[in-house]
Amino acid sequence: MKTLHQEESQNTYGLRREMLTNSIHEECGVFGIFHPETDSAAPEVYYGLCALQHRGQESCGIATCDTNGPQGNICHYKDMGLVGEVFHPSVLDTLKGNVGIGHVRYSTTGASTAENAQPLVLNYLKGTLALAHNGNITNADEIRQALQENGAIFHSTTDSEVIACHIARERTHTASVEDAIFRTAQRLKGGYALVIMSPRKLIGVRDSLGLKPLCLGKRDSSYILASESCALTAVNAEFIRDIEPGEIITITKDGVRSDRRLVNETRAHCIFEYIYFARLDSTIDGVNVYDARFRAGKALAASYPVEADLVTGVPDSGLAAAMGYAEASNLPFALAFHKNSYVGRTFIKPTQKERESAVHLKLSVLTSVVKNKRIILVDDSIVRGTTIAGLIRMLKEAGAKEVHVRISSPPFLYPCYYGTDVPSNEQLIASSLTAEEIRANIKADSLGYMRIEDFHHMTGGLPLCKACFDNHYPV
Repeated sequence: MKTLHQEESQNTYGLRREMLTNSIHEECGVFGIFHPETDSAAPEVYYGLCALQHRGQESCGIATCDTNGPQGNICHYKDMGLVGEVFHPSVLDTLKGNVGIGHVRYSTTGASTAENAQPLVLNYLKGTLALAHNGNITNADEIRQALQENGAIFHSTTDSEVIACHIARERTHTASVEDAIFRTAQRLKGGYALVIMSPRKLIGVRDSLGLKPLCLGKRDSSYILASESCALTAVNAEFIRDIEPGEIITITKDGVRSDRRLVNETRAHCIFEYIYFARLDSTIDGVNVYDARFRAGKALAASYPVEADLVTGVPDSGLAAAMGYAEASNLPFALAFHKNSYVGRTFIKPTQKERESAVHLKLSVLTSVVKNKRIILVDDSIVRGTTIAGLIRMLKEAGAKEVHVRISSPPFLYPCYYGTDVPSNEQLIASSLTAEEIRANIKADSLGYMRIEDFHHMTGGLPLCKACFDNHYPV
């Protein structure tokens, strides 16, 4: 039977998910630390997860282990909710150990339930294992069926448990956990970043295309793995490098070892890390996120100039591109919206009408900025069109004479299979309407989307996966 707290938590984050359905979402963020000089890694994991909270707001968890203690001494705790709501000091005090991994989740594979929260912790024939996973495995059903035919029993609906179970199965007839992870990684297709904790080791794995990000940092004698470099900053660690696509990296008391047997020359980094997912202060695969979005705005200005009085952006992911547009077009940049940072805790009924009006809870217009002005409004994407239409209506009700919309991504046309929660085609406005029809639908005075060929300028020629725009899937 669920406790009252569990029921309230489930309701809160079910409703929070409903409020977010007009956006594109990443699946997860992962963090791990090997901290040889303390018995309390959990607070560091906590701070790292707080920095990665933007990558998932449904559930979170931490697992820790003492590498100097007995085998199998993993402690763990996870629940629905934000990091600061789930991990009170009394909870962190119970998570002893000098190694820790953590996870924040927004579900794309598997339901939004406490059972699917991570890290996953397994007790199996050769010991214990904890795993946190960002991404999506496209052949997970095939692997799951093969494991079930050999007697495996699954307790969740996530592909993350498929990975953990496969590693445990391989470990029963390999010399080390690294060999078991390598053999599992050979089977996996799709995009993934893994942090794995065994009783004596912290291990990171990145898919061979580099679809999902993972980086390595260091602070004194501690090593850290994280989805983004901003999480390293949160624990005062130095960024060392990105984990190479296909690389398996092992951290022990003796230092860092790298296995590059799965590394190849093919790369396909997810473009949406730079458009939307990643924090502005992160650098991923040598590309600074703020700079990438700023360059996207400059490219938009070159492709779709228009006479206007000022440029503004939709908080928060549209602001950097708006600044780039303003600079390139020699127009002033101004903040036109005030963002309510506490709207995530607001209860609303998840009806379509109330979802459409939720934008009024989140953003309010600064009337003195926009009144009698021709506005260029920059945002990162248009999914269903309801959010941007609401913002245009709000600007015009506040006295804006014109609202010209510029989008720092091309139109969404195709699904993502690698861990990005893109709605189905029938829910994507661009799959059924032309750009001019979308402009009329959202009541903008003009509309311009970023061109696919401009991604080259945005990310400095980095090899990209842009399948949700061009239907060219790397796997």
